[in-house]
Amino acid sequence: MQPKPLKRHKALQPLSREHHHGLLLSWKIRTGFSKNIDPKRIRTYADWFYKNHLIPHFEIEENHIFPILEDENELVKRALAEHRRLKRLFEEREDDIKTLSKIEEELEQHIRFEERVLFPEIQKVATEDEFFHIEKIHQPEKFVENEKDLFWK
Repeated sequence: MQPKPLKRHKALQPLSREHHHGLLLSWKIRTGFSKNIDPKRIRTYADWFYKNHLIPHFEIEENHIFPILEDENELVKRALAEHRRLKRLFEEREDDIKTLSKIEEELEQHIRFEERVLFPEIQKVATEDEFFHIEKIHQPEKFVENEKDLFWK
């Protein structure tokens, strides 16, 4: 019998909702490719998402969530390395098809890792004071879609 998954603490729920939007970005990239959408259109959307959603999300995690575990924690090291890799991919400008394919795959894998492995570990050790601090500093706005080019529809 599988152990029942931990219910996500309410302080981490906004970050999990943001992860959902990141998974949707991966889906939108895949859908764009399957519809033979010009990669430049997909890239324009991905760049918007990165600037407006991923950068602030990474900053919250790196400055306030990951430090709950020790600096030398292997899970934190992995998450930080994946953040660096994703940042490099979003800044890459050579081959949009290849780069977007890597972003789509690596972003999805990274989110699954954080949701299934890292966040449950953080949730096990975080104090109520730490959760309160997260709630205080991270009040995300409702996700507003960029509707200039809904290429995935």
